[in-house]
Amino acid sequence: MNIPAELKYSETHEWIKCNADGSLTIGITDHAQDLLGDMVFVENPVPGRHLAAGEECGVLESVKAASDLYAPVAGEVLSVNTDLETAPEAINQDAYAAWMFTMKPDNPADVDALLDAEAYRRFIESEQH
Repeated sequence: MNIPAELKYSETHEWIKCNADGSLTIGITDHAQDLLGDMVFVENPVPGRHLAAGEECGVLESVKAASDLYAPVAGEVLSVNTDLETAPEAINQDAYAAWMFTMKPDNPADVDALLDAEAYRRFIESEQH
């Protein structure tokens, strides 16, 4: 299972990368894409939208199921990966390269409360039992 140590994670299976400018890059984890299967459609949040922590902000559809995308922390959507509109399968090829959106967190310290790689690994293992 691929869980990069430098990222943060949510219990709804989003990964979060902290960027040098204070923004966050968000995508879904390798574990999530593996559960969903072959991606066929991605709906990202609209840039400029303000999200509450835990708010549903997008949709992922695969051949198996549809799943919601959630905001890991409160903040404003800065940009979205428009490449996923025409190539959603990029998420299956490399879930950590196929980012979904970037955001500016209202409170950067909120990121500290998210799971680190080891805590996310334990969370996945607990879900499987």
